[in-house]
Amino acid sequence: MSPSTASQLAAHPLFADLPPAAIGALSACASDVSFEPGELILTEGADAKTFYLLRQGKVALSAHAPGKGHLLVQTLGPGEALGLSWLFPPFLWQFDARAVERVEAFALDGPCLRAKLEGDPALGYELLKRFTPIVLERLQQTRLRLLDLYGNGTTSDGHPH
Repeated sequence: MSPSTASQLAAHPLFADLPPAAIGALSACASDVSFEPGELILTEGADAKTFYLLRQGKVALSAHAPGKGHLLVQTLGPGEALGLSWLFPPFLWQFDARAVERVEAFALDGPCLRAKLEGDPALGYELLKRFTPIVLERLQQTRLRLLDLYGNGTTSDGHPH
């Protein structure tokens, strides 16, 4: 990866304020990618080997709901991370992701990153602290979508709100 790409990687909000050595280690696992509108980026249930730092464009995350088809969970844009399942066994995508408009991103190789993080526990812990709020946000967005889909305006005891 070129020095200018490493500096762009360092400027991404997820990696902001990481020391240069950490950026160097992470950039060794990174490459530039792009996706055209409508292109499928992630497939729910498939092997999660990469994650993406979005620089340009929008991506729709959706989940399959039996009998309902694919339901939009969240739309991601520049400055956000896509594909967090590379970090958590069994390393399978939990969502589909499709480019809504042309996407420019950094693709980071999951196995390469896991090896770097295992070799540098301090960096691993630092990144885990940065990924955890994203995971919680995705969980909250999924919860809100489930409430929209299955909520019927009553409380758990059957009384109206």
